[in-house]
Amino acid sequence: MKGGRSKSDTKTTKLSVNKKPTKGGGAAAARKSGKAAKDPNKPKRPASAFFVFMEEFREQYKREHPKNKSVAAVGKAGGDKWKSLSEAEKAPFVAKADKRKVEYEKKMKAYNKEQAEGPKEEEESEKSMSEVNDDDEDDEEGSGEEDDDDE
Repeated sequence: MKGGRSKSDTKTTKLSVNKKPTKGGGAAAARKSGKAAKDPNKPKRPASAFFVFMEEFREQYKREHPKNKSVAAVGKAGGDKWKSLSEAEKAPFVAKADKRKVEYEKKMKAYNKEQAEGPKEEEESEKSMSEVNDDDEDDEEGSGEEDDDDE
């Protein structure tokens, strides 16, 4: 076995190669993925017709099965029910989803308009004004003392 690797050497190299990143990843993961930070003011996307249906179905299912605590069971039952519905039965949910989509598009237009205009000057100016005022107060105190010394 001259010059060959022992079993322990190969195991350690495999372990170092197969390291998985930790959950969350922190700031390093955000930089690697290249995604921009999410804006909390951005409107949420509207629910699809299926999710509008599920909102009602969950309530109904909980009334009929009060002892069931499984989220998966509710989702599976909802999916099966949705598949069994005809187009006519799905129509009210599709209409609600379309209405939400129109509202979302209006909100997005307003949001995009705000983003194009840039940050509001009032918010920044208040902060910068307080910093400027703090500096001015220091200068005034210093200049007042100088006048006393000159006299």
